[in-house]
Amino acid sequence: MTIPTIERAFQIARSGQARDIATLKRQLEADGCRAVDALLAPRSLRGHLEAICLAAFKPAAADTPDS
Repeated sequence: MTIPTIERAFQIARSGQARDIATLKRQLEADGCRAVDALLAPRSLRGHLEAICLAAFKPAAADTPDS
């Protein structure tokens, strides 16, 4: 059984692997999800996913500036 695209979007957002919606969309497409743009078009859904991405994102060690 495959996971619905929107459910997978929330999984990716909560995982901390997506910095923003664009990254999230690319990951969904790489996972084989179809109609990603259409399914994530509603503004309220994008807003929720964006907030989750921002809260959960964990940059890799190479992404963090040297202190």
